[in-house]
Amino acid sequence: MSDLFFYGSLRYIPLLELVLGKPAADLNISPAHLAGHQTHAVKGEAFPIIVAAEGAAAEGLLVRDLDDQDVAALNFYEGGFDYALKPVHPTLADGTKAAADVYFAEAGRWQAGDVWHLDRWISDWGAMTLRAAREIMAYKGRITAQDAAHALPSARRRASAWLAAQEKPQDPQRDLARDVIVHGHKHAHIGFFAYEEMDLQFRQNDGEMSPVMNRAAFMNGRASVVLPYDPVQDKVLLVEQFRAAVYMGGETRPWMWEPVAGLVDPGETPEQAARRESLEEAGLTVQELELVGEIYPSSGCLTEILHVFVGISDFSTRSGGGGLAGEGEDIRSEILPFETLMERIDAQAYQDMPLVTCGLWLARHRDRLRAKYG
Repeated sequence: MSDLFFYGSLRYIPLLELVLGKPAADLNISPAHLAGHQTHAVKGEAFPIIVAAEGAAAEGLLVRDLDDQDVAALNFYEGGFDYALKPVHPTLADGTKAAADVYFAEAGRWQAGDVWHLDRWISDWGAMTLRAAREIMAYKGRITAQDAAHALPSARRRASAWLAAQEKPQDPQRDLARDVIVHGHKHAHIGFFAYEEMDLQFRQNDGEMSPVMNRAAFMNGRASVVLPYDPVQDKVLLVEQFRAAVYMGGETRPWMWEPVAGLVDPGETPEQAARRESLEEAGLTVQELELVGEIYPSSGCLTEILHVFVGISDFSTRSGGGGLAGEGEDIRSEILPFETLMERIDAQAYQDMPLVTCGLWLARHRDRLRAKYG
């Protein structure tokens, strides 16, 4: 049996229960602190680390009598954060010390930020972390902790997207609790993207439940799409890059002209993502964002939702762009008159649905945008 001290996100009882797969009532938990240490947020991440700090004390929980399966589950989850167990002696509420292990980050792996507070973290990141952990833990025993670590950023993006979708008003004519029945849920693959299957029934238009059917979905997060438009020059900017997915589907023209696009990171708004991607891919600072729509590009198989914008820009200030080499991006761009864009759309020269959508929307709103921003 093992005794562990938790100073960070696993102090959040719902997360601890999810990782261990058992209720807190079945655990031997005591408040404790670790003298000479302090908990800090990790810069740019949604989790903390513990660091040595003279005169400080890291608050936490001592969980005793964990069995081998418990430790294996914790090692799978925490191993994904590049953490490893080390012995410490936390102090209990009555002043006595106990022997325990604690997960310390690999030296130099993360950069410490501000002092970390559990309540603030729960408010900002608790729900997203729970959702991402649920996906990661579904693969315990099937993938390594290292593979889980590689998949974790994408799992967080999917979790953030799922939570954003849950905030939408429900269809007033449907009751999901009554009109959809899930009989089975299989996590089939996890990586940069994920693949899941469900056996489910839904209420048909005649009021009866459908037969149980198997359906699959290609899981992704949210993405922002922005077509840069200079209303003074009456021109748009397109980017071109190789798309492996359409190549794998047999496409003979896998270098595709598109608007600027990128995934929305947890804690980031679609508008922030649109501005960030415009700088990275096109070297443009977007002045204003005009919302085209929030749409599912292929609702029969993809969970991804696109936040589509036209980005009002001044092309004369353009500098840089081309994407991030660290993300495997090799992007070139083209600036062309609006009329040329529409001629090519009419000639069916473009294969990217968001580009065609943006062009058609711009055709309807171009006069207004030129009057407002030109």
